[in-house]
Amino acid sequence: MRFIKSALDNLSSLAEKNKYLNKLKPVLVATDEFFFGTDKVTTFPHIVDYIDIKRFMSFVIVGLVPATLAAIYFWGLRVIAVIMVSYIFGGLIEVAFAIVRKKEIHEGFLVTGLIFPLILPPGVPLWVVAVGIIFGVVFGKEAFGGTGRNIFNPAIVGRIFLTIAFPKIMTMHWQQPFMSGWGGLLHYQNSIDAITTATPLALFKNQGIITPYIDLLLGRSVGCIGETFRAGIIAGGLFLIITKIVDWRLPLAYLVTVFIFPFFSNHLLHTGFALGPFQVLSGGLLLGAFFMATDPVTSPFTKSGRWVAGILLGILTVLIRGLSGYVEGVMFSILLVNAFTPLIDTIVLKIRYKKQ
Repeated sequence: MRFIKSALDNLSSLAEKNKYLNKLKPVLVATDEFFFGTDKVTTFPHIVDYIDIKRFMSFVIVGLVPATLAAIYFWGLRVIAVIMVSYIFGGLIEVAFAIVRKKEIHEGFLVTGLIFPLILPPGVPLWVVAVGIIFGVVFGKEAFGGTGRNIFNPAIVGRIFLTIAFPKIMTMHWQQPFMSGWGGLLHYQNSIDAITTATPLALFKNQGIITPYIDLLLGRSVGCIGETFRAGIIAGGLFLIITKIVDWRLPLAYLVTVFIFPFFSNHLLHTGFALGPFQVLSGGLLLGAFFMATDPVTSPFTKSGRWVAGILLGILTVLIRGLSGYVEGVMFSILLVNAFTPLIDTIVLKIRYKKQ
């Protein structure tokens, strides 16, 4: 580690003297902080220690480890290639914008670069992964000024763009997971070699078939790369809540609303929505509730606002799943609520702090 520190210090010194090398300073600073943390603290009494941002990002990645490892087991070694493409192309965009703006590279992309491939179909072509992550980072974050200024979740922006631009690739061909022996750990499965079938949500919407709950919980069903092993997602989500990386209010409100709203709607309005347990355990709802709807930049910062956002997310998800042409509604719901987050917080603050 001393060698790395010495090399980075020497390169930083050269960058200070050379106007061409100086353009690479954001890369050098980001590398230094990745290995050794930052020495920046606030000057107020509420001093924040030097690993706050790194701890936050690290804990989210740790929370995603069960879903990521399960994804490799169920879908094969090709998942690693998908993740690498996401990090490489998304990282290049981050570096390019940091150099142009002469600002530091933020660690936020470490999470975006992992979440994005986890919400893609297993057989997605690698070039589509590159296009999606580039679009998501540019138009979901950098267009607003970079990390901390974006109003939409970049991973979801990229995913929805791909859904609209390449509907056949993103919605038509879903692979069967490996479920015996070493699973996909010894396979690199291409989409052309895979046996395809419909997702649980599509089976219910088109044929009224409900996939067994135990299969949905343990990953024995079709779906996106990181959304099928829901037991691991729940474990990762609870880890984030226990470590106080994520506030429990929003995911709880989201999950409870999705669980009970179909019951009341079916009885009072005579709708035909899938029942709560199936709604919660199908699609990307758990992954969205714990890891995307709770994004600290795009979710409400007020406690009451988080309750409101969770309820809105639950209602929108059920309505989109049941009434629209799309079988899944999680991504669209989160994007819509992201847009209303500033308004939600503003209304909550105005109600709480009324002028006397």
